[in-house]
Amino acid sequence: MEQSKHIGIWIRVSTDQQVKEESPEHHEQRARHYVESKKGWTVCEVYRLDAVSGKSVINHPEAKRMLSDIRSGRITGLVFSKLARLARSTRELLEFADIFRKENADLISLAENIDTSSPAGRLFFTVISAMAEWEREEIASRVQASVPIRAKLGKPLGGQASFGYQWNGNDFAIHPTEAPIRKLMYELFLKHQRKYAVAEELYQRGFRPRNGTKFTATTIDRLLRDSTAKGLRRSNYTKSPGKDKNWTIKPESEWIYIPCDAIVSEETWNECNAILDAQTKRRTPVGKKAVYLLSGFAFCTCGTPMYVQHSSKVYSCRKCKVRIAVADLDEIYQQYLKEYLVSINHADYMAQCDTQLRECKILLDTSRKERQKLSKRINDLLELRLDGSLSKERYMETYVPLEAQLQQIDAELPRLEAEIDVRTISLMSSDSVLTEVRTLHDEWNNLAFEQRRGIVETITTSIEVGQSDITINLAYAPPLPQNPKNTSHHFMDSYSPPT
Repeated sequence: MEQSKHIGIWIRVSTDQQVKEESPEHHEQRARHYVESKKGWTVCEVYRLDAVSGKSVINHPEAKRMLSDIRSGRITGLVFSKLARLARSTRELLEFADIFRKENADLISLAENIDTSSPAGRLFFTVISAMAEWEREEIASRVQASVPIRAKLGKPLGGQASFGYQWNGNDFAIHPTEAPIRKLMYELFLKHQRKYAVAEELYQRGFRPRNGTKFTATTIDRLLRDSTAKGLRRSNYTKSPGKDKNWTIKPESEWIYIPCDAIVSEETWNECNAILDAQTKRRTPVGKKAVYLLSGFAFCTCGTPMYVQHSSKVYSCRKCKVRIAVADLDEIYQQYLKEYLVSINHADYMAQCDTQLRECKILLDTSRKERQKLSKRINDLLELRLDGSLSKERYMETYVPLEAQLQQIDAELPRLEAEIDVRTISLMSSDSVLTEVRTLHDEWNNLAFEQRRGIVETITTSIEVGQSDITINLAYAPPLPQNPKNTSHHFMDSYSPPT
């Protein structure tokens, strides 16, 4: 008997797709027919995003209304025509999936035949999510691999030049109006030896950073320590780990220094930095507690959670005295992971990749055209400012958001290009997708711990350890050919726990 379910219908069709075959009405009717075929399912809400781009939809009012209804229980499932209509962004797609999973609600994509109310649908969406996360890491590594080469050639790596400098095409040069202010920072710091005092005096003298606000002590510290001012531009020294996280510093061995015009002498720079170093109080960071890949999932067959004895790195049950080494359990899990991954049906995944590839190319073309428009607007503003038709305040008010948007597009373009490369190669043959799935297993030990842990949390229900066997329970695991009725799988019939 099928479970009673309250369904929402999600409809997003961009302007150029609102033709007969792709009209909102067409999508709604298709979804209603699907719901009607399910006993106990009822359509409660329709969420329409007409003529809305799929680049980012999670903050759209209709998306917020839908998520609110999911969290309140008003709807317990969402039907849409295909994954690309729910969200074009892989990140947002995974974010939607996480929310639905936490709220125990279902996603139903008609084109990809994904219905997470069924075990097979849940499995497929779970693995696609895990693979998409791994693929993003691969895309990021491709982009990062090109950065050192561009840096050594002295080419821009995205982002604006540090205060006091500017990019003239591919040429890095001193900024005629900012450089004197940058030089003054060093002179004031030698005088006051306090970053806050330097920031205050610059403010009192009427000097502002590019955003027109006020220099802060943190900004002063960063600019004083930046070796560009003494004629050595540092490049390829930072990386971003992802959304909502701070930029991190790469190992010094990866830094690249490129000669440039100096604003201050090397002696002045060294003197200021010696003072900064003397003022810095370093604290030894607190070491991280040991975290194990399968901690929280290992249970004794008696039902007792198994905890790690850190001194011996062994999972143990205090009640039954069942024990297994951390390394052994990790190896057994990895062995099963391979069997789990290669059982996936890849046809629907290929169709999804093909759609996303086309949409990525459209997005890349759109981004390039948008960049051209922004560049022209910025140049027009500059001409108005130079001939006196635009005040400095009005210029800054208009320029700052345009420049910020331009930087965002410049950061997005290489990511899109790399993503298109990856997807194009993946679509050369169906075998390439199978290879990628196997690679997730083959490269398992090379993935970051946080990435492996995330996959474990996504696909694992529990691991039961007994005296002579181990049972791995995967969330919504498909039946395997040799044992079609089981959703858990046993290993180590003659396993001997460590003594």
